Amino acid sequence: MANALVQDLIDAGVHFGHRASRWNPKMAPYIYGRKNQIHIMDIRETVRGLLRAKKYISQVAGGGSLVLFVGTKRQASAAVQREAERCGMPYVSERWLGGALTNFRTIRSRMGRLEELEGIRGSDKLEGYSKKAQSSLNREFRKIHRNLNGIRTMNRLPECLIIVDPNKEKNAVLEAKNLGITTVSLIDTNCNPDLIDLPIPGNDDGIRSIELIMSHMADAVLAGRKNIVAKNEGADKKEAPKAEAVPDKDAATEEASTS
Repeated sequence: MANALVQDLIDAGVHFGHRASRWNPKMAPYIYGRKNQIHIMDIRETVRGLLRAKKYISQVAGGGSLVLFVGTKRQASAAVQREAERCGMPYVSERWLGGALTNFRTIRSRMGRLEELEGIRGSDKLEGYSKKAQSSLNREFRKIHRNLNGIRTMNRLPECLIIVDPNKEKNAVLEAKNLGITTVSLIDTNCNPDLIDLPIPGNDDGIRSIELIMSHMADAVLAGRKNIVAKNEGADKKEAPKAEAVPDKDAATEEASTS
């Protein structure tokens, strides 16, 4: 299994880093070498970080907590949305709104406006507005839907953030750090690993690399949820009352006649 995982990572180009001139010296422990002025990451460190992150995320999901997927760069947006929806977790794939975590109550209030606009657009009420007002409402709906649709089911703060490129998502990293929320991130050679709780060294610019790592993260969430179902089923079996033995009337009659 380990060999297959390593081969998948290599095929996806996860080991390719940035140009050597753009590196962050704190990433030195995760770098294997340099070729053609490009840093090559140590695939063993990538596997170690990936397995550690999967174990933690599985535990978080198994405890019933939320995991928020974050990746707004062009290469990551589609993969983040697809994998988050596959495992039923909230996501941010378009734009990180300032205060999405630290000012969560206000963000949640905007969900009400989104539902209100959906009600207007889904009924005949929209026809009662002027063309200018309709255009304004549609524009407002598209903006709110684009930014908040991924977190509309997030009724509480997440316990963990899965991030693609902490340099791009620095606001999300800072908010999570202020609130004590654990961060798991795919980090390239130009990132600072000290800002991330569980770093996964790897290429955060390649589409195939991002898709592979996000797929493993979603699989970890699904594995954790399966553990919840298994535990609940086991608890139900333990709590089920045992059927009492019903005495055989014929046997009782026979014993009475014999005595």
